Amino acid sequence: MTYRTISVNKISGALGAEVSGIDLAQEPDDNVIGEIRKALVENCVIFFRGQRLTPEQHIAFGRRFGELQIHDFVDGMNRHPEIIEVRKEPDEMRNFGGGWHSDVSYLERPALGSVLYAREVPEYGGDTMFANQYLAYETLSEGLKDMLGEMRAMHSARKSYGVNAVGGQFKRAMNIRYTEEAHAEVDHPVVRTHVESGRKCLYVHGGFTTRFQDMTEEESAPLLHYLYRHAVRPEFTCRFRWEKGSIAFWDNRCVQHNAINDYHGQRRVMHRVTIEGERPV
Repeated sequence: MTYRTISVNKISGALGAEVSGIDLAQEPDDNVIGEIRKALVENCVIFFRGQRLTPEQHIAFGRRFGELQIHDFVDGMNRHPEIIEVRKEPDEMRNFGGGWHSDVSYLERPALGSVLYAREVPEYGGDTMFANQYLAYETLSEGLKDMLGEMRAMHSARKSYGVNAVGGQFKRAMNIRYTEEAHAEVDHPVVRTHVESGRKCLYVHGGFTTRFQDMTEEESAPLLHYLYRHAVRPEFTCRFRWEKGSIAFWDNRCVQHNAINDYHGQRRVMHRVTIEGERPV
């Protein structure tokens, strides 16, 4: 694709591109925002380097792509509830966002995408990986595609934010609520069709998917575990090394991501806004 206002350079064969020639603090006009959106749809995740955004500018940029979500279980910043400060202190061992997942799929309208901005990064480690779920679907056998195309799966926040959530007993720098409300379930198609690209992608993951609709968790587990492993095969992924001022903007409808927790003893502070999406179909 040809771009007039920005430069877009792919970083891997599977997905991901770096966007340059733009200062996001300068309120890009509609033509630039349109090209950024095209780059996102074409590459699934896009990255910007050397940005300097205030919280207000970060929020303003996110709003150019839709209404911003307020997280159900993680408190935003006091003056800017739209921003989650993703923080890990040097004395903490668990991170936020570790493990392959798609954001807030337990909602009826999961996120379109998230814009994550690096405020403070460790000297080494703390990369984020992304996996292309178009490729995850397209490389399945025709028989499995046919079967999954008729199935729906249940999603719930209970594993992350329920009363017995893994990690709930650990003190964190972030204010996370663990409640009964997280045990609710919502159903989504196992294979969703992206409303902008028209392509089909796999839409189950280990973070919030619990079972197939009308099946027990035990019955669902063998096939789900196969799909979880298949969805993040190395050839479907890219890996992003953060620098202070870097931004990652991923399309949550067709991408899984994983914040790698390999920087113990160091601080990492990121700001995230999340854009409202649509009901998966």
